[in-house]
Amino acid sequence: MTRRPPWLLAALAVLALAAGATGCGADEPDTADSEVAAVSPPPTASARGESVLRGPIELLRGGTLPAADLRGRVVLVVNTASKCGFTPQFEGLEALSETHETDGLTVVGFPSDDFAQELGDDEAIASFCELNYGVRFPMASPGRVTAPRAQPAFAAIAAQPGDAGRQPDGNFTKYLLDREGRLVARYDSSVEPDDPRIRETLDRLLAEPSEL
Repeated sequence: MTRRPPWLLAALAVLALAAGATGCGADEPDTADSEVAAVSPPPTASARGESVLRGPIELLRGGTLPAADLRGRVVLVVNTASKCGFTPQFEGLEALSETHETDGLTVVGFPSDDFAQELGDDEAIASFCELNYGVRFPMASPGRVTAPRAQPAFAAIAAQPGDAGRQPDGNFTKYLLDREGRLVARYDSSVEPDDPRIRETLDRLLAEPSEL
């Protein structure tokens, strides 16, 4: 048998590795599909179930945000944290809030230490968000966002059928609710607030009339 020179063996090894790398991920889910549990256009109102906003939200700076104050508004619910790789999304969330507040959008942040990346007390969280990112949208008091002790809004979201009701698996998971507080779409942490997929669904919901 003819012995192959070392340089040829090395070249063949590199080619084999390249071919293997090309095949990696062939059975992996499409990133765009796995990141977003949404339907475009959004499901019809009759298919959206009941409101997930069923009680007052305790606020970070004290007081409450009554669920009644959110009726008739599109709501973007986001579980947040101050020490997360996605924390800079606060800037995009604030920009989204400022741009569409008069159109009927309310962004509500829900700080949580479920993923061990939140500061220790309400004042520290509030100061961090306001000083670093100019956050003015409502921020809830810290609480659980995952089972078994999720706070009411997130427990109600997780009770909804389909992928949109899947509980957060990381900070900055986003949920879009229609003007009646019904769950429409879920977006994973890596989906930025200005992502076209969020903007498209948001625009559709803002264009829907309130049933009030």
